[in-house]
Amino acid sequence: MGVLPCDRAGCKNIMCDRLSNVYGYICWECFDELVQLGKLDVSGFMGSPQVSSEKPGKEFYEGIFPIMHGSPEST
Repeated sequence: MGVLPCDRAGCKNIMCDRLSNVYGYICWECFDELVQLGKLDVSGFMGSPQVSSEKPGKEFYEGIFPIMHGSPEST
């Protein structure tokens, strides 16, 4: 397989193994996102930016929900 760039807007993946005669190439990350979202408007999906696959870490959520002083976990 050669360099087959994903045809989704803004996607930088280049090793795509799925091809639509209508929409072009799609990488596995975008395909999984499409399936997970259950989008019926494939054209709109292909024109939308890729959602970051990075998930926020524990520190992110601890900033939103800090441990209160005096709780058992804070000692």
